Amino acid sequence: MSLYLFSVFISFIVNATLIIPFINSLYRLKLQRKSQQTKDAFNQPTPIFDRFNRSKIGTPVGGGILIIATTIVIFSVFIGLSTFFGKKLIGNYPSVSNEIKILLFSFVSFGFLGLYDDLNKIFLLKKSQFFGLKLRHKLILEIVLSLVIAFWLYHDLKIGIINVPFFGVYKLSFFYIFFAAFVILAFANAVNITDGLDGLATGILMISLFGFWVIARAILDIPTSLFIGSWLGGLLAFLYFNIFPARLFLGDTGTLSFGATFAVIGLILGKTFALPIIGGLFVAEIFTSLVQLLGRKFLKKKIFPVAPLHLWLQLRGWEEPKIVMRFWVISILCVIFGLVIAFMK
Repeated sequence: MSLYLFSVFISFIVNATLIIPFINSLYRLKLQRKSQQTKDAFNQPTPIFDRFNRSKIGTPVGGGILIIATTIVIFSVFIGLSTFFGKKLIGNYPSVSNEIKILLFSFVSFGFLGLYDDLNKIFLLKKSQFFGLKLRHKLILEIVLSLVIAFWLYHDLKIGIINVPFFGVYKLSFFYIFFAAFVILAFANAVNITDGLDGLATGILMISLFGFWVIARAILDIPTSLFIGSWLGGLLAFLYFNIFPARLFLGDTGTLSFGATFAVIGLILGKTFALPIIGGLFVAEIFTSLVQLLGRKFLKKKIFPVAPLHLWLQLRGWEEPKIVMRFWVISILCVIFGLVIAFMK
């Protein structure tokens, strides 16, 4: 257990040391939130969002770049040290290398997609019809990446079943690929949507990841445990600078990467139905946004005054720190309940 805790500590120290010079570099590169009005999926202005986020203009975007880079390096070092000192890398599957490949590919590929979107928002906003990539183009790329990862889960790790508590185990066979791709796609966008308040997405993600860390340790999955530990340390250092008022944002680089990888970890650990409970607030955020989107698309009207959930609470007069702190508390309860479901026989 000390090895995994040590990975969190080392990751925190490394990220805490690098983060201030990194923020200064983002200022020099002008990777900052711009002052132009944002637009929704229908190319319409978002005055409510702009009103609540006016004070965030000029804040550096790209915290996800640092966390992705340091997590990969620290994870690789700890995997190498474990091998060097003769500690057998026991995974949840016979092929540990495939498990690591899927984790890292999810982390990096969605990160690159998010980075492209961030750069597009910052430097090419006037040439784009959507805030960043066009929605359909972005969605197509996300679907392709999700299908690739889902195929590896099915083909390389031989995952083709889901365990439904109280009902039993169901074999999905080849259809598992589409199921897993949907889960990955949903959580990638859910974390992206949730990242609208200072410290909100990062805090919920840390709490939720801790739940998966408990599961990974319980089933003796060493690679996933080390990966989560290396990741948590970076998130903890980032959160110090991301709480209200934030000095740094994750950007799409971080949110898309972290959401997709969060889902992949849940799938690798075989806790499919604990995943939407442990990440319950992410589900609530994307659900309200999806309902709003479908209402605008098919009914030509808004279902909610505004979406997602956290923005609606802001509109009702809740202060930003209050929303964030209460969501963290709810997230802790979601993780506790999710762990109960995960360990049910």
